[in-house]
Amino acid sequence: MNFDLTEEQKSIQETAVRFAKRELEPVAAELDQTKNRDILKNNLKKLAELGFMGFCIDFGYGGIEAGAVAFSLAITELGRACAATTGTAAVTNMVAEVIQSIGTDDQKQKYIPPLVNGEYPAGSFALTENTAGSDPAGMKTSAVLDGDHWILNGHKMFITSAEYAGVFVTWAVTDKEAPKGKGISAFLVEPDFPGFVIGKDEKKMGQHGASTNELIFENCQVPRQNLLGIKNDGFRIAVSELAGGRIGVGSKALGIGLAAMDYATNYAKERIQFDAPIASNQAIQWMIADNYTRLEAARLLLLQAAYLKDQNKYFGKEASMAKLFATEAANKACYDAMQILGGYGYTQDYPIERFYRDVRVTSIYEGTSEIQRLIIARNFLR
Repeated sequence: MNFDLTEEQKSIQETAVRFAKRELEPVAAELDQTKNRDILKNNLKKLAELGFMGFCIDFGYGGIEAGAVAFSLAITELGRACAATTGTAAVTNMVAEVIQSIGTDDQKQKYIPPLVNGEYPAGSFALTENTAGSDPAGMKTSAVLDGDHWILNGHKMFITSAEYAGVFVTWAVTDKEAPKGKGISAFLVEPDFPGFVIGKDEKKMGQHGASTNELIFENCQVPRQNLLGIKNDGFRIAVSELAGGRIGVGSKALGIGLAAMDYATNYAKERIQFDAPIASNQAIQWMIADNYTRLEAARLLLLQAAYLKDQNKYFGKEASMAKLFATEAANKACYDAMQILGGYGYTQDYPIERFYRDVRVTSIYEGTSEIQRLIIARNFLR
């Protein structure tokens, strides 16, 4: 079993480290506090210039064909610096991938290059509704064909990057009589389509720098040719793409957890109490040892899932295992990092407070930890 990275993967990882340090880390706190979208868009444009919006996208569409392992490595390093920027980039990669996977030639030519080259600041994945969170098959948004257009009606919520996305992969019910989950289709929706409204930006606990919006479809007119894939096959597509998205969320969480522990470890070596650095205390040492061990295990789980994806093998179970373990490990790392810093960790003068807020949602979106456990258990119970 070879754990060595290829030269390309090493180069991409090193590039991500440099970019995170030079470009993301210096503005991360300001972005979090001000929600200045210009800072975010500038970050995203630079990532596009590096090729980081198209890791698994063919050269012909502007991608770099680096694969899922390289994607995981890069997202981890970016996640150390700015969760808001990293999450936006990860979702944009996912949107480009689903279009490449099932789109027509015209759809690929029209939408993938702008996603990858930065013409579109981001892409959005519009699946969740207030009645369809952990159970996306329960969605109510509908689509009816009327001449040359599909007419969409309904609402979506918690949609990442909606304020500045160039295209939305959107799911809607196209056959209300079909069994649950069988009558859903996917569509490519542009922000200026008639009847499409981007609603409020949610006031979130963390990741303030990225928008998370409600979407409203009021007789939204979507051209007939913007049906993505086969009619009534959309739910299968969504489930498949969510597995890949879980590698991204887990990798980002890993980066946040590592950043928190790195900061806390350095702090522990310098913080003097009872005439000695607090790192000399066994309680602190065990926090450091346990957290780095869990985070390393998370890294290996993530790379295993990414490797299987690159080999075109089934990776759904492994992606759920990696997402579950990585996000829970990162949450624990941020909790313990704050504990190591004590009162200082609770203040905005130190980055631990931001890491703590940013990491919490990783065990919720792209499938909660509870849903990951269901998926994993069902794989073993079949």
